[in-house]
Amino acid sequence: MAQVPQRFFDALAVRTWCTLALAALGRAREEIDAINVYPVADGDTGTNLYLTMESAAAAVEAVFAAYDTDGEPSLTDAVGAMAHGALIGARGNSGTILAQLLRGMAQVLTAREAAGGTTREEPARTDGPGLRLALRRAADSARQAVAHPVEGTILTVAQAAADAADGTEGDCGAVARAAHTGARTALAATPGQLPALERAGVVDAGGRGLVTVLAALVEAFTGGQPEARDQAAAHSAACPPDAAEDEEAGGPAFEVIYLLEAEDAAVARLRERLDALGDSLVVVGGDGLWNVHVHVDDAGAAVEAGVEAGRPYRIRITHFGQGDAHTSGAGRPHRERLERAVVAVVPGEGLAGLCAAAGATTVLARPGEPPASGELVEAVRRAHAREVVLLPNDAELRHTAAAAAEQARAEGVRVALIPTRSATQGIAALAVHAPERRFDEDVVAMTSAAGATRYAEVTVAEHRSWTTAGICQAGDVLGLIDGDVAVIGTDVTAAAGAVLDRMLAAGGELVTLVLGDRTPDSVAEHLASRVRASYLAVDTVVHHGGMPDALLLIGVE
Repeated sequence: MAQVPQRFFDALAVRTWCTLALAALGRAREEIDAINVYPVADGDTGTNLYLTMESAAAAVEAVFAAYDTDGEPSLTDAVGAMAHGALIGARGNSGTILAQLLRGMAQVLTAREAAGGTTREEPARTDGPGLRLALRRAADSARQAVAHPVEGTILTVAQAAADAADGTEGDCGAVARAAHTGARTALAATPGQLPALERAGVVDAGGRGLVTVLAALVEAFTGGQPEARDQAAAHSAACPPDAAEDEEAGGPAFEVIYLLEAEDAAVARLRERLDALGDSLVVVGGDGLWNVHVHVDDAGAAVEAGVEAGRPYRIRITHFGQGDAHTSGAGRPHRERLERAVVAVVPGEGLAGLCAAAGATTVLARPGEPPASGELVEAVRRAHAREVVLLPNDAELRHTAAAAAEQARAEGVRVALIPTRSATQGIAALAVHAPERRFDEDVVAMTSAAGATRYAEVTVAEHRSWTTAGICQAGDVLGLIDGDVAVIGTDVTAAAGAVLDRMLAAGGELVTLVLGDRTPDSVAEHLASRVRASYLAVDTVVHHGGMPDALLLIGVE
């Protein structure tokens, strides 16, 4: 069915553009995947752009569905939904940048509507000059979101589109055509800016996707697609296999993506931390919600950095798949399956039995007597495995565990340290441990499970002190969430209930309760009943941990 051209950028134009862009990316997806050689030749840029736009289009459709047939959403509603949908659904490097491009446009269009003071009866809209400003903000904000911008990428194409639009007078259709032409010209020049593209004989895949999205914008305003010639079709041949391998060799092993609820100051620190850990760092969003993308060798550290900054969720970790490849005599790659073990530090005898039953070698951490690195190395040796996953289960043990891992590696053991900060995160990691998988795949799954688990502890204050929740007295019951005191009370059950309510307010599917050796079963029974009554579709599991100091450990996945 033909689309009716839109003269102005209003809510209906946003909907039309998203619909056309999604369809166009669907048609071009395989071609874009085939030319994906930078920053990693993983052949998924077209798919990632499609999934990002699919999330944006679905959010816009949901906004329209909320209105009756006599009205339509405002421009602010539509572009806000588009930007939010892209943010939460962004995939990959280029998809994350596309989300920021759409967010930049939304910021300008929303501000212009607010300045116009229009009503629902006369919906707001913007014209050619407004679209020019939106394209400029989009390009600038996307470049700012990338830690180390590289020319010859989607950023260059976006900048060229904005530059071409800046010098154009006329309506939205004229501005969109100019932006598309500028982007198309910049795309054709990308092989001369990036050696990886020149060697492979292709244009930048992300830039190719953006040209497709801008072609849909032209169609939304003019009713017709821009001319197909000169769209660098000659460069769309698949990447030669040896070129792809050359680009991937030596790069980080994992792509880590997650949504993050955090304040601006914490995100600024997170950028610095992740920039030191890896490359291809893109952090987009704002107003308390961010999408974080980075390529790293230590996926656990990237997730832990997010935990320290705020609340990460929808964590996705992808292994690029080259690190463990070996070549057989026939010249075909195969992956050797090695004997594997898990070493877990636990704060109680009950937890030691639970983890041992799950196949882990355990190290008991007694109150005031944290294990030294030598004990952890001895546990690795005791496991008699060539591959070991190490779970410290305590934020204070990270450096000790890292030292132990380094020593074990020097002895020829392959060790992956997952920076679990609580026994409940360790339980979540062990629950998905599968020795039959490749080592890296197992580490990815365990890291994701641990990172998706919020943790809490209920304990008794030993002395009067200042806390983040106020002043506590010796003997008070403290509820700590993610390491910070959140609740001060006098009753264990009441304090635990308050902690659990706060944790589940952010969502959850499974609650894990680990009882200390001084905590009666009635506490767990009360909490489990509370979850059943107040939180539908949330399951509860209870373990007896035998911790001598903590009254209760709580995990929420």
